[in-house]
Amino acid sequence: MDNKKPTINEMLGISMEKIKEMADVNSIIGDPITGADGSTIIPISRVSYGFASGGSDLPSKYDKELFAGGTGAGITIKPEGFLVIGTDGSARMVTMETPNDPVASAVNSIPAIVEKIQKIIAKKKAEKTDQIGEAEISG
Repeated sequence: MDNKKPTINEMLGISMEKIKEMADVNSIIGDPITGADGSTIIPISRVSYGFASGGSDLPSKYDKELFAGGTGAGITIKPEGFLVIGTDGSARMVTMETPNDPVASAVNSIPAIVEKIQKIIAKKKAEKTDQIGEAEISG
């Protein structure tokens, strides 16, 4: 029988591995769902982790390598809302509740930022096309 005693590092490592198994990137950004109208709906969640550990080597007159310790871990997964991408390429965030923290506000602003970037790119493409057309006419 193996009398190897666990260490805090080993116990915390096991806790972290179990947490990794429970929550991966698919827990935060869910699988896309295609709606009847062709729009894409992507569920978005918030994941929070917590770890704790402690231990001590307790010398004893009977066992010189007596070890006492423990670890714990916890995880919270909270649905935040859905990213809805329309058939026209527009995107908006539909939240589960009103955000009251900066991270949620930042997540909510992502669709608007993406939409503005798309408009800027489209405008630059249109300007470039106009310039090429004018050069062909005058050339």
